[in-house]
Amino acid sequence: MLQYASKEYTDLLKDYSVDISMSRKGNPYDNATCESFMKTLKYEEVYRQEYRDLAEVVVSIGCFIERVYNEKRLHSALGYRPPAEFERMLAVPATKVHGRTFLT
Repeated sequence: MLQYASKEYTDLLKDYSVDISMSRKGNPYDNATCESFMKTLKYEEVYRQEYRDLAEVVVSIGCFIERVYNEKRLHSALGYRPPAEFERMLAVPATKVHGRTFLT
């Protein structure tokens, strides 16, 4: 069995031009965001579908990411807003009055 950080395994990945993504030594949080996204994708999209072919997979997952994950699904890290709404909010200039922030 190959270990993920072994020279044999990493050389194999490099031979196939695969980008290696591993946590820094001793830091289990590096990939937490990606792992959370993959869990959501699997449970809310992939496991609920029966795809006919790879082309359907690509279209369905793309639609899920754009229409559900980015536009509708609330994210706790973004103040329980969808990413698209959060980005639109960042584009709106804010005004500070007596230490409080107001969107203009």
